[in-house]
Amino acid sequence: MTEKDRHFTNYPLETAFDEMFDSSLNVRETYERYRLFLNDLSLDNLQELQTATDQAQRLMGMTFQVHGDERGLEKVLQLDIIPRIIADREWKIIEGGLRQRIKALNLFIQDIYHGQKILKDDVVPEHLILTCPDYLSQCKGLEPPRGIWIHITGTDIVRDAEGTFRILEDNLRCPSGVSYMLENRKIIKATFPNAFDQIHVQPVNVYPQILHRMLEYIAPASPATIVVLTPGIYNSAFYEHSYLAQEMGVELVEGRDLVVKNDFVYMRTTAGLQKVDVIYRRIDDKFLDPVHFNSESMLGVPGLFDAYRKGHVALANAPGTGVADDKAIYPFVPDIIKYYLSEEPILSNIKTYNCAHKNDLEYVLENISDLVVKETNAAGGYGMLIGPKSSKHDHDRFRGNVKANPRNYIAQPMIDLSTVPSLVSTGFEPRHVDLRPFIIYGQQIEVIPGGLTRVALRKGSLVVNSSQGGGTKDTWVTYD
Repeated sequence: MTEKDRHFTNYPLETAFDEMFDSSLNVRETYERYRLFLNDLSLDNLQELQTATDQAQRLMGMTFQVHGDERGLEKVLQLDIIPRIIADREWKIIEGGLRQRIKALNLFIQDIYHGQKILKDDVVPEHLILTCPDYLSQCKGLEPPRGIWIHITGTDIVRDAEGTFRILEDNLRCPSGVSYMLENRKIIKATFPNAFDQIHVQPVNVYPQILHRMLEYIAPASPATIVVLTPGIYNSAFYEHSYLAQEMGVELVEGRDLVVKNDFVYMRTTAGLQKVDVIYRRIDDKFLDPVHFNSESMLGVPGLFDAYRKGHVALANAPGTGVADDKAIYPFVPDIIKYYLSEEPILSNIKTYNCAHKNDLEYVLENISDLVVKETNAAGGYGMLIGPKSSKHDHDRFRGNVKANPRNYIAQPMIDLSTVPSLVSTGFEPRHVDLRPFIIYGQQIEVIPGGLTRVALRKGSLVVNSSQGGGTKDTWVTYD
């Protein structure tokens, strides 16, 4: 630590792997150029830039709604101006692991809705599939355009105490957060206009073009009419839906804007009906079509599934992908990779106890105070117990929940998520982070060099979800 490193002389290292500093407070090579850049700015300068960033987010409408907030308040997903930096050599490992994982999961879904060979070979227990809420029998025999089920994926990755990147969970249905990745980059580039050239940061702004190209690739006709289907303005991710539609130059529609005639989908316009070829849907499977799924859904389009099944319209992601999104399937993904690809997983899972298995259930019930327990179909930090940070009352309550419905829970050791310096009122402190890279599967599998780094803004917290008080950082993947 040099005399000039005034920002970090009292930086309080924790037991977690810190991505900027080693255990002796030496700056890691990945952050060296950024350290030099940061030393030219005073703390007052940085605080002013953080305030300007907060204001920019509000002006840009970068808000979300928290489920269950009766006040209906929109909140800003706070952007911490100190970036998270990943070297290209590390990113190449992440990129290869994600491509491998998505390829295998796509083959898994195809198999589940066709021959179910993996179940017959006892690699994945059949009962886990048949009891999965997102296994759709209506998709049996379905052939999605180009054989692709998973078009857009947001895979959550953490870095453990040894600094190893590990997969935390797969998000294969309607993953959100990419708009924040893109807007964060715009804001941080305006905040630190000289940093990107000095530190050699790879761009992420190609995402909308790659997404649009993929949607055109799966279209049944060319030129294709593409729309983004949103549940509406009250959805927590509506900002993202409208943002992506605008960036791609396509229409943003709700279910009431579409109609099916003779198994083709049309969009209502002021000039009459216009045929739709591709729908990037941000509506859950069971709300897509009240004829085939939830009959009470007011969000979907009657007859849409028939049009899709007959190949008259493409949907991204395909209905039925949630069967591989279930957290009860997560522990089997390494075996799924080996089964379909005959390869060892590049990125490892976290040790996971599946409460549907008797031995795992007994272990979880006995050791619940040391584990993180998750509902297999919950998201956003809901339905989760962090045992070491919870009360005995919470432990007992979750034991009762797990006993009552073991299939609905998994458990994992508490991972001491890696930390990255974050700006606080007194200077810099470590905050725990995870990473959601975004993968698009079209003519090829493309991983955007960066992703959404989510950060636990509360000191000592391991919960990074926006709905639970988390924020974000811009993610810089450097050219080595």
